Amino acid sequence: MTFAELVDRVGSKGPFQLLHTVLLGLPILGMANHNLLQIFTAPTPAHHCRPPPNASAGPWVLPTGLNGKPETCLRFVYPPNASLPNDTRGATEPCLDGWIYNIVDRDSIVTEWDLVCSSSKLKEMAQSVFMAGILVGGLVLGALSDRFGRKPILISSYLLLGASGSGAAFSPTFSIYAVFRFLCGFSISGISLSTAILNVEWVSTRFRAIKSIAVGFFYTFGQFVLPGLAYAIPQWRWLQLTVSVPFLTFFLLSWWLPESIRWMVLSGKSSKALKTLRQVAAFNGKKEEGEKLSLEELKLNLQKEISLAKARHGIADLFRTPVLRRVTLCLSLAWFATGFAYYSLAMGVEEFGVNLYLLQLIFGGVDVPAKFITMLSISYLGRHITEGVVLLLAGGCILALIFVPLDLMTLRTVLAVFGKGCLSGSFSCLFLYTSELYPTVIRQTGMGASNLWARVGSMTAPLVKITGELQPFIPNIIFGTIALLGGSAALFLPETLNRALPETIEDIETWSLRAKEPKPEPEAEKSSQRIPLQPCEPGPGPS
Repeated sequence: MTFAELVDRVGSKGPFQLLHTVLLGLPILGMANHNLLQIFTAPTPAHHCRPPPNASAGPWVLPTGLNGKPETCLRFVYPPNASLPNDTRGATEPCLDGWIYNIVDRDSIVTEWDLVCSSSKLKEMAQSVFMAGILVGGLVLGALSDRFGRKPILISSYLLLGASGSGAAFSPTFSIYAVFRFLCGFSISGISLSTAILNVEWVSTRFRAIKSIAVGFFYTFGQFVLPGLAYAIPQWRWLQLTVSVPFLTFFLLSWWLPESIRWMVLSGKSSKALKTLRQVAAFNGKKEEGEKLSLEELKLNLQKEISLAKARHGIADLFRTPVLRRVTLCLSLAWFATGFAYYSLAMGVEEFGVNLYLLQLIFGGVDVPAKFITMLSISYLGRHITEGVVLLLAGGCILALIFVPLDLMTLRTVLAVFGKGCLSGSFSCLFLYTSELYPTVIRQTGMGASNLWARVGSMTAPLVKITGELQPFIPNIIFGTIALLGGSAALFLPETLNRALPETIEDIETWSLRAKEPKPEPEAEKSSQRIPLQPCEPGPGPS
């Protein structure tokens, strides 16, 4: 008996699965708020230099740049009406006395800590620090969850996110704020990794894609919630606190979630695994089926999984065989490209000159059809085709932005929204696809390594945006090219549609061998090849 058959016996489509999905999905909804929070806590309003304290009461004229607009980072050294030689009258200096911000409706970390002009890079650095936390969390928490279980890591990550997010709201300086944001990213990595593993374990093979996309929709709806919260709460500190406190509630609710059955079996905790299976069976109204399960039967039927626990596996096993090397390299590039390009668009909302709240709603709204289409595509066309196509389309959209003039804002917005939808579909496909490609013995390690590359990409994206100071088109060339490379790599991955989850490294090697075997010919064709038709002899013609 396989694990999938055990799940079917205790119920794979019952009320337990529904409640399980909701409890895992609600924190994902809140996680979207943290990932995209800096869109609303760090907008840069129009600003100019504050006049010197000894300036006259009259208007202080600002120098103009090459584009004819007033300079935001320079001011005249002397008043315009001062009687000075011509060579010194136009002398300029940096904003030595700070800036005046045209704050219409909200404050931000930019206005509070003057993250403009020479300090403007700190704004992008803040997002990179957050993403660095996610990267480090993937490295550390992936290994810890293999040792201590998925549930303890998930519960502690909820608590850490609630505490560190609240701490960021009370930060007195930018440095302390950055430290708390790093911890927020660290905990988010633990949430996403554990959720991805626990989410697909309690359903049959046919419904893995549906349940994975269903949890992904919670992230989409979180993108709808964030603009509403930001509009209602214009103070960045209160907004930061509002999106963080709910995770303290999730920390309490998560104690109901069961530990991974596969992990318990592989860790020698078969008695606890049997108890959990019986509890799920009772919850689904199949108590009698659960009572029929015995510890001896469980050990006998899962002997393969138990024997796997004795083997030690690490990051080197991701490269042990040719097929695993190809899977790891192609997945790494696809994850990097998705994270790299996704955050280039998602965090660049204010660049498109459209109302910030409205555009974020549109960016969130496109995920609904994108995830639905992705769900249909991966269920019928397959995983590797879907992943390859969405990344290639996203890369094409980003490169197309280079050739669209800045005054055609509508067209630029359409391209960005479509590209963002494709990248959202890529994330949904990759979370499922990666968990299906790696065997049980290295699945969490593989998920952690793959997420690492996504976080390297998302951490690098804000830094690449700084190259726009050299030439505005440079960032889009880099983002678009990497997305095209990631889509091309995804096409070389093996298909997992309607396949059982691999348990051992040998299982995935068997997949590859079977895929290379020639398909059997139809019986009719074989018969026709065994008995070739002889040409008919011409009969006697009419006399």
